[in-house]
Amino acid sequence: MLTLPNLLTLSRICAVPLLVGLLWWPQWAAGYAIAFALYCLMGITDYFDGYLARANGAVSRLGVFLDPIADKIMVAAVILMLVGTRDIAGFSIIAALVILLREIAVSGLREFLAPLHVSVPVSKLAKWKTTLQLVSLGALILAGALPHAPWIATVGLASLWGAAVLTLVTGWDYLRVGLRHMD
Repeated sequence: MLTLPNLLTLSRICAVPLLVGLLWWPQWAAGYAIAFALYCLMGITDYFDGYLARANGAVSRLGVFLDPIADKIMVAAVILMLVGTRDIAGFSIIAALVILLREIAVSGLREFLAPLHVSVPVSKLAKWKTTLQLVSLGALILAGALPHAPWIATVGLASLWGAAVLTLVTGWDYLRVGLRHMD
C-alpha cells in the first residue's frame, strides 16, 4: 500500500496546506514564487506517480482512488485561494465556478455509476482540459510572483476561460454517459 507512487500522491495532498499558506498574502511576491515552485513540483509528482505505478506494475486500488482526489483537492484549493486574493476576480469567477462545479458533478456521477460497474474513462479532450486548467492556475500563481509582468495574468485568465469551455464540453460528455444509466 505504501508504494512510491502512492507516497507521491499522498505528498501532493499533504503539500496543499503549504501551498494555501504561501498564497495567503497576495502582496508577498516571494510567497507566490515559492508557491509556483511547489505547484510545479506537485504537477511533476502527479505525472510520475502514475508513470511509476504503470511501469512497475504497482497500480493499486488506493492509488486509483487517491490520484484524482489529490488533483481535485489541489485545483479546488488553488482556485479558492486565487479568488480569495482577487487574482481571479470579476467575471472570471464564473470560469472558476464552472471548473469547480464540474469537478463535483463528475465525482458524484462516478460515485453513482460505480455500483453499476460503469466506468467513465477519461477522454483525450478531458486531458487537454486538465492541462489547460493546470497551466492557467500556474500562470496565475506566477503572475503573483512577477507583478511587473501583467501579461502573465492575462495568459492565466485566458487559459482559465479556455479550460472552463473545455470543462463544459467534457462535463456534458460525462453526463450523457451517465444519463444512459439513470431511471
